Amino acid sequence: MKTLIDPFRIKMVEPLRYTSLRQRQAILKTAHYNPFQIQSDDIIIDFLTDSGTGAMSDRQWAAMLVGDEAYAGSRSFRHFQETVQEITGFKYIIPTHQGRAAERILFSLLVRRGQMVPNNTHFDTTRANIEYNRGKALDLVIAEGKIPAMRHPFKGNMDLGKLAALLDKHHQRIPLGMITVTNNSGGGQPVSMSNIAGAGELFRHHGIPFFIDACRFAENAYFIKLRESGYRRRTILSIAQEMFSHADGCTMSAKKDGLGNIGGFLALNDDALATEARNLLILTEGFPTYGGLAGRDLEALAVGLKEVLEEDYLKYRLRTVEYMGERLLAAGISIIEPPGGHAVYIDAAAFYPHIPPLAYPGQTLVCELYRLGGVRTVEIGSVMFGKHDPRTGRERPAAMELVRLAFPRRAYTQSHFDYAIETITQAHRRRRRARGLRIVWQPPFLRHFTARFAPLT
Repeated sequence: MKTLIDPFRIKMVEPLRYTSLRQRQAILKTAHYNPFQIQSDDIIIDFLTDSGTGAMSDRQWAAMLVGDEAYAGSRSFRHFQETVQEITGFKYIIPTHQGRAAERILFSLLVRRGQMVPNNTHFDTTRANIEYNRGKALDLVIAEGKIPAMRHPFKGNMDLGKLAALLDKHHQRIPLGMITVTNNSGGGQPVSMSNIAGAGELFRHHGIPFFIDACRFAENAYFIKLRESGYRRRTILSIAQEMFSHADGCTMSAKKDGLGNIGGFLALNDDALATEARNLLILTEGFPTYGGLAGRDLEALAVGLKEVLEEDYLKYRLRTVEYMGERLLAAGISIIEPPGGHAVYIDAAAFYPHIPPLAYPGQTLVCELYRLGGVRTVEIGSVMFGKHDPRTGRERPAAMELVRLAFPRRAYTQSHFDYAIETITQAHRRRRRARGLRIVWQPPFLRHFTARFAPLT
């Protein structure tokens, strides 16, 4: 059949509340033109994030009913631990309430002032946790990954030549290395197995531990199956296991490819580091057999981590993203090509060529999509990744000005995506009317969550 159907049927629904254009204009103003500050009841289609926003399966809901809520020694933790160990092969599994908690523990133990952590592209919380510990987060994605319209099967790859040169010169200042799969900030683009293996080999040569940011490991494994030679007949589980075999540990927000609404973990092989991590976990998250999660959450994640490896699900997931990408390209709207695994990324600089980076074209488009259609998205550009330059006293814009539409897993149907496409194309027809925004207040870290904006006139 030519029609790819959703590999599930719906047995529960949640009503949407429609708002008018006039209502949304008032809501935007009250929210200081920052959709993070808009109440969820005022959103029609929510593409802000795919983190914890998906629909759980009947098997996950059933598993929650047998959750063991014991403070210590929970059997639900054992179930969760065995599942993660089977997939990753790592010895120690340390649960956390979400991925950034795992990052905080890892970087608090390893990163010191002036040290550097290379990655293909750090995401916002990863970068912020490194910088909070006075380290420097370095992005070493390949050149193709910085050009939205350029097609490459693995645009998330790390530039191994740049990594080798960095390690040769500064290995004593590098406490760990990372690679993010798929590369979220770079358009949800996959990383090849050969690239993961090559990065791991370079780090091992210098005795530097290597970690995978595994939020979307299953999507990355499916891309490897589809695009990399020698993997077509392999199972997703075996590909994922091979990916993790090249690393010394991983962090994961299980709110993505764990198919859960909350949860994450830090996985390690090093005995001493695991002991330190557990001690820090007890101080801030909870006992090592729950780590800030209820037993029912651990049960749901144990099931979700297996469901995400099902090829029918992954085929539907990637095709949904591809469908929207195709429709937007056909309408003359520039996106990161080819579409990634969990989101479509609109090139806001191309969408609004008359708006300079520091008038925030991405944030402007985010506000316009909400105003026109009640569609909430997120800016990944100079609001999220712009930097203050101490030499000039000015702000340095980000490398790309993007708007991400992250798709909640198993939550929306084709009509919802078609509605969003209609909203985007309407904004594109009106694009010359947009003027940009200015920041009127911002916090020192992760400003995109709470910054306040005002329209330029």
